[in-house]
This record gives sequence, C-alpha cells and structure tokens, in this order.
Amino acid sequence: MSKKGSEVGSRADWWADRVLRGVLGAVMALPYEQRVRFMGTLMGRLIGPLTGYRKRAFHHIGMVYPNMPLSDRKQLATKVCDNFGRTLIENYSWEECGRRLSTTEANGPGIDALKKAKGDKRPVIFVTGHFGNHEAPRHVLTQLGYTIGGLYRPMANAYFNEHYAKTMSSWGGPVFEQGRQGTIGFARHLKSGGMATLLFDVANAGGINIPFLGHQARTALSAAELALRFDALMIPYFGIRQADGLSFEVVVEDPIPHSSPEEMMIAATRRLEARISDHPDQWFWVHRRWKQPKSRRNPN
Repeated sequence: MSKKGSEVGSRADWWADRVLRGVLGAVMALPYEQRVRFMGTLMGRLIGPLTGYRKRAFHHIGMVYPNMPLSDRKQLATKVCDNFGRTLIENYSWEECGRRLSTTEANGPGIDALKKAKGDKRPVIFVTGHFGNHEAPRHVLTQLGYTIGGLYRPMANAYFNEHYAKTMSSWGGPVFEQGRQGTIGFARHLKSGGMATLLFDVANAGGINIPFLGHQARTALSAAELALRFDALMIPYFGIRQADGLSFEVVVEDPIPHSSPEEMMIAATRRLEARISDHPDQWFWVHRRWKQPKSRRNPN
C-alpha cells in the first residue's frame, strides 16, 4: 500500500479492492455474454445484499413509490442491482462492449443538432445519469466519428478508483478527474470545440436543491454553467438496456435551450425522470441521491 497523501486508503479499502479484483478477474475469464449475465446475477443475488446496495435501493424505491407492494419493491431492488452489475462488467469489458455496440444506431430528435454542432466546431456537453449503461451512447457516437471526453468523480476507495478510471480513459476522448486541474482541462477541451459528458445525478454539496422524483436533491449547476460560458449545446442522451439484457437503444434528445443554470438543470432533471419512469429498474437507486449536506452547528 504505497499510495501517499490524499490518495491513501484504509486497510479495509485495500482488502475490499483485492476481493473485487479477484471477482472481476474470475468473471472476465468468461465469454462476454455469459460474463454480463453472470455479473448481473451475482450483484443482484449476492453482492448487492451483502454490501447493502439492495437494501439502499429498496429504501429509495419506497421513498419514491410508497404505495408499491413490498414484494414488487424487493423485486425491483434486485433488478436494479442486476443492471448495476451488468453495467460494471460491461465498462470493464470496454473493447468487447464497443464491438457489440458497433451495429447500434443512435436515434432521437437531437441527432441533427449534434451533426450541425460538429460541422460548426461548436462545443457539446452531453448530460446523462447513471441509467441503463451511461457509457453506451459514448461508445456508439465515438464509432460514428465523434470524439467525446468526460469529467468524472473519483471513487471514495482510491485503490478501486485506480483501475476503474481506466475503463473510461482507455477509449474515446480525454477524460478528466473532478478537481481544480481536471476542471481546467475539461474547460480547455470545451473551449477548443470539444464534446464531453457529465453525469449530474449524484448528490453535490455545492449544488442547489432541485426536485427529483418528488424529493429535493442537491444538484450541481456546472453542466449548465459551462454550456453558457462556452456557448455549448447541452444535449441529454441515454443508453437504454433492451429486453435481452445485452443490447441498447441509444437516444440523443433535443438540446436544452440556454436560459439560467437552474432552469437548464431542472430541464435536464425532468428528462432523466421521464426515462426512469419508463424503466425504473435501470436507474442506480443504490446511490445516495437525496443526501443533504450536514448543517454546521452555531458555535454561539
């Protein structure tokens, strides 16, 4: 454990990462389709319950759908973990996943605006959530000739983050880690007419409260602020998992009109909500999306 400074992880983090590496190594030895199905089952039936992910998903589903029967809620929480497991191993299998997606076409009302932006060398910020597989649209558009980077939040477990980050940076456009240097690099990429993706559906202590699925959720304004700063199109896109559990529909939606950062992020949130309403099993309910920042105690 030679990491230093802020990247130092606990011994528990180190052991957790070693266990995960072992699981991933064993699963990666399987043929691709079998690998994806097995990892979904493993996360849904074993890892999800053991880690508390399924319990957390069950709790969050109950917040949003309080009248859902308990049996249906349990089944949905298991499906959520199944999709989580599939997405995880698909992203580690980025080469094979990309080949499988090579025949997938991107569709949706935003395609023409995207083509024009490319021709005009106008920056584009794609906004999406942890839904379906959020990397599927980037795979498909990359194979169509678009160079798409991204800004990502590093994992809390530094040992895990070390290899997980490679699943995003090994292909496509430049990927930047959140932080001062990463944000500067991301901004330069946009300023040069680049395209990049931001996932906005995680709790952000520096954001504002925006209603999400009926509850206030701290939401970063950064995607909208950058779009306004660099006159970039802000386009929602989604990779929707299909019934076979392996294929995807990639939808590029209409750009969100420029207005205030808050109004733009409300619009982006509504787009994500619509997708979750259609496919509630495909959103990552395991995230602490409605976590609020701790209030500071008055020293007086």
